[in-house]
Amino acid sequence: MSEHREDINRLAQEFESCRKILLALGDENRQHLMLEMMRMEHCGGVRVGTITERTHLSRPAVSHHIQILKDAGILKMRREGTKNYYYFDADTEAINRLLQMLGHAKRIMEQLPDRSGENL
Repeated sequence: MSEHREDINRLAQEFESCRKILLALGDENRQHLMLEMMRMEHCGGVRVGTITERTHLSRPAVSHHIQILKDAGILKMRREGTKNYYYFDADTEAINRLLQMLGHAKRIMEQLPDRSGENL
C-alpha cells in the first residue's frame, strides 16, 4: 500500500507542476480563443484586434486571456514596431510535464480495483 501512496504523492506533485497549463487549457473562453486562432491559419501570428473580432470577448478580456496563455507557455509574442503578434509555440517542457502527469495518472488508475460496485 505504501507503494501506491508514493505513486499518488508523486502524481500530486506532478499535478501541482502542471497547474498553470491546466488552468490555461481548462477555461472555456481560452479554448474558444485558441480555436479561433487555429481557424485563422496565420502561422506568423495574430493581433489582439483580429482575435477580438472573431470572438465574443472584449479587447481587454482577449488581452487577459492571452497573458494567461503566455504565462502557461502555450503562446508566444513577436513585436514588429508597435504591433504585437501572438502565435502558438508551446513550451515543450510544460507539455512534457503535462503528458507525463497524464500518463502517470492513467497507469495508477489501471492498477486500481473496480470500485463501482457493479461487480459485487
